[in-house]
Amino acid sequence: MKAVCVIPARFGSSRFPGKPLAKILDKPMIQWVYERASKATLFEKVLVATDDRRIADTVTRFGGAVCLTPSDVPSGTDRVALAVKDLDVDVVVNLQGDEPLIQPELLDELVSVFRTHPQVQMATPIKRITDYEDLINPNLVRVVKDKDHFAIYFSRSVIPYLRDVPAQKEWHKNFDYYKHVGIYAYRKEFLLKLTALPPGHLEQAEKLEQLRVLENGFKIYTIETDYNSVSVDTPEELNQLNERLLTQTKG
Repeated sequence: MKAVCVIPARFGSSRFPGKPLAKILDKPMIQWVYERASKATLFEKVLVATDDRRIADTVTRFGGAVCLTPSDVPSGTDRVALAVKDLDVDVVVNLQGDEPLIQPELLDELVSVFRTHPQVQMATPIKRITDYEDLINPNLVRVVKDKDHFAIYFSRSVIPYLRDVPAQKEWHKNFDYYKHVGIYAYRKEFLLKLTALPPGHLEQAEKLEQLRVLENGFKIYTIETDYNSVSVDTPEELNQLNERLLTQTKG
Protein backbone atom coordinates (compact mmCIF):
# COMPACT_ATOMS: atom_id res chain seq x y z
CA MET A 1 0.00 0.00 0.00
CA LYS A 2 1.53 3.30 -1.13
CA ALA A 3 0.99 6.42 0.98
CA VAL A 4 1.83 10.06 0.39
CA CYS A 5 1.66 13.13 2.64
CA VAL A 6 0.51 16.37 1.02
CA ILE A 7 0.88 19.73 2.77
CA PRO A 8 -1.43 22.37 1.24
CA ALA A 9 0.04 25.86 1.61
CA ARG A 10 -1.14 29.22 0.38
CA PHE A 11 0.29 32.68 0.89
CA GLY A 12 -2.94 34.64 1.23
CA SER A 13 -4.20 33.85 4.73
CA SER A 14 -6.65 36.49 5.93
CA ARG A 15 -5.42 36.41 9.54
CA PHE A 16 -1.74 35.86 8.73
CA PRO A 17 -0.60 36.61 5.15
CA GLY A 18 2.58 34.76 4.20
CA LYS A 19 2.20 32.33 7.11
CA PRO A 20 4.01 29.36 5.49
CA LEU A 21 7.15 31.50 5.12
CA ALA A 22 7.07 32.96 8.64
CA LYS A 23 10.21 32.07 10.56
CA ILE A 24 10.18 29.67 13.50
CA LEU A 25 13.63 30.11 14.99
CA ASP A 26 15.84 29.97 11.88
CA LYS A 27 13.54 28.12 9.44
CA PRO A 28 10.28 28.94 7.61
CA MET A 29 7.21 27.23 9.04
CA ILE A 30 6.63 25.15 5.91
CA GLN A 31 10.09 23.62 6.33
CA TRP A 32 9.32 22.62 9.92
CA VAL A 33 6.14 20.85 8.80
CA TYR A 34 7.84 19.19 5.83
CA GLU A 35 10.78 17.91 7.86
CA ARG A 36 8.55 16.55 10.63
CA ALA A 37 6.36 14.75 8.08
CA SER A 38 9.46 13.34 6.39
CA LYS A 39 10.37 11.56 9.63
CA ALA A 40 7.29 9.35 9.30
CA THR A 41 8.27 5.91 8.00
CA LEU A 42 5.25 4.97 5.85
CA PHE A 43 5.27 7.68 3.18
CA GLU A 44 6.55 7.15 -0.36
CA LYS A 45 6.72 10.92 -0.68
CA VAL A 46 6.05 14.18 1.16
CA LEU A 47 4.78 16.94 -1.11
CA VAL A 48 3.85 20.61 -0.67
CA ALA A 49 0.89 21.75 -2.81
CA THR A 50 0.80 25.52 -3.33
CA ASP A 51 -0.34 28.19 -5.75
CA ASP A 52 2.42 30.61 -4.78
CA ARG A 53 5.82 30.77 -6.45
CA ARG A 54 7.45 32.19 -3.30
CA ILE A 55 6.40 29.14 -1.29
CA ALA A 56 7.39 26.79 -4.12
CA ASP A 57 10.85 28.36 -4.39
CA THR A 58 11.36 28.12 -0.63
CA VAL A 59 10.44 24.42 -0.62
CA THR A 60 12.79 23.76 -3.54
CA ARG A 61 15.65 25.56 -1.77
CA PHE A 62 15.45 23.33 1.30
CA GLY A 63 15.25 20.22 -0.90
CA GLY A 64 11.54 19.48 -0.66
CA ALA A 65 9.11 18.30 -3.33
CA VAL A 66 6.46 20.76 -4.51
CA CYS A 67 3.42 20.79 -6.78
CA LEU A 68 2.05 24.06 -8.18
CA THR A 69 -1.74 24.22 -8.27
CA PRO A 70 -4.16 26.88 -9.62
CA SER A 71 -4.88 29.90 -7.44
CA ASP A 72 -8.67 29.55 -7.63
CA VAL A 73 -8.83 26.21 -5.81
CA PRO A 74 -11.69 26.51 -3.25
CA SER A 75 -10.05 24.66 -0.32
CA GLY A 76 -6.95 22.92 0.96
CA THR A 77 -8.66 19.56 0.45
CA ASP A 78 -9.23 20.36 -3.22
CA ARG A 79 -5.59 21.41 -3.51
CA VAL A 80 -4.49 18.06 -2.09
CA ALA A 81 -6.76 16.19 -4.50
CA LEU A 82 -5.27 18.06 -7.47
CA ALA A 83 -1.76 17.22 -6.30
CA VAL A 84 -2.41 13.46 -6.12
CA LYS A 85 -4.90 12.79 -8.91
CA ASP A 86 -2.21 11.50 -11.28
CA LEU A 87 -0.02 9.82 -8.64
CA ASP A 88 0.17 6.05 -8.21
CA VAL A 89 -0.82 6.06 -4.55
CA ASP A 90 -3.41 4.35 -2.33
CA VAL A 91 -3.56 6.54 0.79
CA VAL A 92 -3.27 10.33 1.09
CA VAL A 93 -2.61 12.23 4.31
CA ASN A 94 -3.64 15.89 4.28
CA LEU A 95 -1.37 17.73 6.76
CA GLN A 96 -1.95 21.43 7.31
CA GLY A 97 1.04 23.70 6.79
CA ASP A 98 0.62 25.30 10.21
CA GLU A 99 1.42 22.17 12.29
CA PRO A 100 5.17 22.68 12.85
CA LEU A 101 5.40 20.23 15.77
CA ILE A 102 3.38 17.38 14.28
CA GLN A 103 4.32 13.93 15.60
CA PRO A 104 5.61 11.69 12.77
CA GLU A 105 4.31 8.69 14.74
CA LEU A 106 0.75 10.02 14.48
CA LEU A 107 1.05 10.25 10.70
CA ASP A 108 2.23 6.64 10.55
CA GLU A 109 -0.65 5.60 12.77
CA LEU A 110 -3.13 7.23 10.38
CA VAL A 111 -1.68 5.35 7.41
CA SER A 112 -1.75 2.07 9.34
CA VAL A 113 -5.51 2.41 9.88
CA PHE A 114 -6.08 1.57 6.21
CA ARG A 115 -4.05 -1.60 6.49
CA THR A 116 -5.89 -2.91 9.53
CA HIS A 117 -9.39 -1.62 8.66
CA PRO A 118 -10.15 -2.32 4.99
CA GLN A 119 -13.63 -0.79 5.32
CA VAL A 120 -12.27 2.64 6.33
CA GLN A 121 -12.27 5.30 3.60
CA MET A 122 -11.24 8.30 5.72
CA ALA A 123 -9.59 8.73 9.14
CA THR A 124 -8.70 11.58 11.48
CA PRO A 125 -7.23 11.99 15.01
CA ILE A 126 -9.10 13.15 18.10
CA LYS A 127 -7.85 14.10 21.58
CA ARG A 128 -9.62 13.84 24.91
CA ILE A 129 -10.60 17.20 26.41
CA THR A 130 -9.26 17.61 29.93
CA ASP A 131 -10.03 21.23 30.81
CA TYR A 132 -13.03 23.54 30.71
CA GLU A 133 -11.45 26.20 28.47
CA ASP A 134 -10.97 23.68 25.68
CA LEU A 135 -14.51 22.43 26.19
CA ILE A 136 -16.09 25.82 25.47
CA ASN A 137 -13.59 27.27 22.95
CA PRO A 138 -15.50 27.70 19.62
CA ASN A 139 -12.20 27.62 17.72
CA LEU A 140 -11.76 24.00 18.80
CA VAL A 141 -14.03 21.46 17.16
CA ARG A 142 -15.76 18.83 19.29
CA VAL A 143 -16.30 15.29 18.04
CA VAL A 144 -18.86 12.69 19.05
CA LYS A 145 -18.06 9.12 18.00
CA ASP A 146 -19.94 5.82 18.02
CA LYS A 147 -18.91 2.58 19.71
CA ASP A 148 -16.89 1.54 16.63
CA HIS A 149 -14.89 4.80 16.67
CA PHE A 150 -16.61 6.39 13.68
CA ALA A 151 -17.51 10.07 14.01
CA ILE A 152 -21.20 10.82 14.49
CA TYR A 153 -20.81 14.60 14.30
CA PHE A 154 -18.30 17.46 14.48
CA SER A 155 -19.34 20.81 15.97
CA ARG A 156 -18.07 24.10 17.31
CA SER A 157 -20.72 23.71 19.99
CA VAL A 158 -20.32 21.59 23.11
CA ILE A 159 -21.82 18.19 22.31
CA PRO A 160 -23.40 16.25 23.87
CA TYR A 161 -25.36 18.34 26.36
CA LEU A 162 -25.26 16.78 29.83
CA ARG A 163 -28.80 17.31 31.08
CA ASP A 164 -28.17 15.83 34.55
CA VAL A 165 -25.01 17.87 35.27
CA PRO A 166 -26.19 21.48 35.85
CA ALA A 167 -22.70 23.00 36.11
CA GLN A 168 -21.16 23.05 32.63
CA LYS A 169 -17.70 23.47 34.19
CA GLU A 170 -18.06 19.92 35.47
CA TRP A 171 -19.14 18.36 32.18
CA HIS A 172 -15.68 17.19 31.05
CA LYS A 173 -15.27 15.46 34.43
CA ASN A 174 -18.46 13.46 33.90
CA PHE A 175 -18.22 12.53 30.23
CA ASP A 176 -15.47 11.74 27.70
CA TYR A 177 -15.40 14.78 25.42
CA TYR A 178 -13.04 14.91 22.43
CA LYS A 179 -11.63 17.68 20.29
CA HIS A 180 -10.74 17.20 16.65
CA VAL A 181 -7.12 17.35 15.47
CA GLY A 182 -7.36 18.70 11.93
CA ILE A 183 -5.34 16.13 10.03
CA TYR A 184 -7.06 13.85 7.52
CA ALA A 185 -6.18 10.60 5.77
CA TYR A 186 -8.13 9.19 2.84
CA ARG A 187 -8.04 6.42 0.33
CA LYS A 188 -7.17 8.27 -2.85
CA GLU A 189 -10.32 7.32 -4.74
CA PHE A 190 -12.50 8.47 -1.84
CA LEU A 191 -10.70 11.83 -1.72
CA LEU A 192 -11.37 12.39 -5.42
CA LYS A 193 -15.04 11.43 -4.93
CA LEU A 194 -15.33 13.76 -1.93
CA THR A 195 -13.97 16.83 -3.69
CA ALA A 196 -16.44 16.30 -6.54
CA LEU A 197 -19.35 16.77 -4.11
CA PRO A 198 -20.84 20.24 -3.51
CA PRO A 199 -20.60 21.81 -0.04
CA GLY A 200 -23.54 20.82 2.16
CA HIS A 201 -25.76 22.82 4.52
CA LEU A 202 -24.02 21.54 7.65
CA GLU A 203 -20.58 22.32 6.26
CA GLN A 204 -21.63 25.85 5.38
CA ALA A 205 -23.31 26.40 8.75
CA GLU A 206 -20.36 25.32 10.91
CA LYS A 207 -17.60 26.08 8.35
CA LEU A 208 -16.27 22.54 8.75
CA GLU A 209 -15.34 20.68 5.56
CA GLN A 210 -15.51 17.25 7.22
CA LEU A 211 -19.28 17.62 7.62
CA ARG A 212 -19.59 17.18 3.83
CA VAL A 213 -18.54 13.57 4.40
CA LEU A 214 -21.16 12.86 7.07
CA GLU A 215 -23.93 14.79 5.32
CA ASN A 216 -23.47 12.58 2.24
CA GLY A 217 -23.73 9.37 4.25
CA PHE A 218 -20.03 8.44 4.42
CA LYS A 219 -18.03 7.66 7.56
CA ILE A 220 -14.89 9.04 9.19
CA TYR A 221 -12.87 6.75 11.44
CA THR A 222 -11.29 8.38 14.49
CA ILE A 223 -8.11 7.47 16.33
CA GLU A 224 -7.38 8.82 19.79
CA THR A 225 -4.05 10.56 20.26
CA ASP A 226 -2.17 12.39 22.99
CA TYR A 227 -0.83 14.89 20.43
CA ASN A 228 -1.89 18.39 21.41
CA SER A 229 -2.07 20.34 18.17
CA VAL A 230 0.17 23.41 18.06
CA SER A 231 -1.23 25.14 15.00
CA VAL A 232 -0.12 28.70 14.24
CA ASP A 233 -2.96 30.89 12.98
CA THR A 234 -1.84 34.41 13.97
CA PRO A 235 1.40 36.39 14.37
CA GLU A 236 0.77 36.35 18.14
CA GLU A 237 0.73 32.54 18.17
CA LEU A 238 3.94 32.53 16.13
CA ASN A 239 5.63 34.76 18.70
CA GLN A 240 4.44 32.51 21.53
CA LEU A 241 5.82 29.42 19.79
CA ASN A 242 9.18 31.08 19.13
CA GLU A 243 9.43 32.12 22.77
CA ARG A 244 8.57 28.58 23.88
CA LEU A 245 11.15 26.97 21.58
CA LEU A 246 13.84 29.49 22.53
CA THR A 247 13.22 28.70 26.20
CA GLN A 248 13.55 24.98 25.48
CA THR A 249 16.81 25.40 23.56
CA LYS A 250 18.30 27.52 26.35
CA GLY A 251 17.09 25.10 29.00
